[in-house]
Amino acid sequence: MPFRSHRRPVLVDVASRRDDESPLASAPASRTALLKEEDLRGIEATYATTGITAAQIIDVFSSRGIKFSEASFRKYVQQGLLPRSRRVGRKGKHRGSLGMYPAKTIRRINTVKSLMADGYTIEEIQGQFLLYTDLVEGVAEGMTELWARLGVDAKRLDDKARREVEKELAEARREGDRVVERLDELTRRIAAPRTDSLRLAGAAGGAEDLL
Repeated sequence: MPFRSHRRPVLVDVASRRDDESPLASAPASRTALLKEEDLRGIEATYATTGITAAQIIDVFSSRGIKFSEASFRKYVQQGLLPRSRRVGRKGKHRGSLGMYPAKTIRRINTVKSLMADGYTIEEIQGQFLLYTDLVEGVAEGMTELWARLGVDAKRLDDKARREVEKELAEARREGDRVVERLDELTRRIAAPRTDSLRLAGAAGGAEDLL
C-alpha cells in the first residue's frame, strides 16, 4: 500500500489564502500540473554548468502556469528544503555577486510541491529530505549525464550502428526514469517511521507554511 495513503490531508482555510498559499487549492490537478520528468531533464541540462538564479527558478514554474512566488521560494530556503546557493561574481566593476542554485533545485521544488499536494506536514517533508532525497537526485543526475555523454559518442559510429545504439539508449532512458520513480516512492515508504517521529507535539506543522 503506498505510503501516502496513510496520510491525512492538511486542512486549511482555502478561502482566506491566495492560490499559491494553499496546498489543497490545486491538489486535484497536482499530478498533471507539476513538471514532468522530460521537462526536468531539459531544465537540468540547460542550467547544469551555469546554475540557476532565484528569479529564473520562479519563472520556470510561473511561465508554465504553476503557482510559485518569491515568498514561497524564501520559505523553502528558510526550511532548509533547497540545496545551498553559491555566490558567482558578475562581469564588470562594482557589480557584486549573484546567488546561483544548482540545476537540481527545480526538481527539489517540484517534489516538495507534490508532497504538499498529497497533504504531508513540514516535519514529514523535512524527514524525506534528511534521509534520501539527495541520493535519489544524485542517481537521476548521474543518469542524465550518462545519457548525454553516450549520445554524443554514439554520433561517431557509422549510421547503422548509431541508429541501433540511439534506439537502445532511448529505451534505457525510459527504464532509468522508471527506476528513479520507483526509488522515489520506496524512499517515501521507508521514511514513514522517521517522518512520524519528527512530528512536533502541539505544533501546527502544516505544509501550507511552505507555500
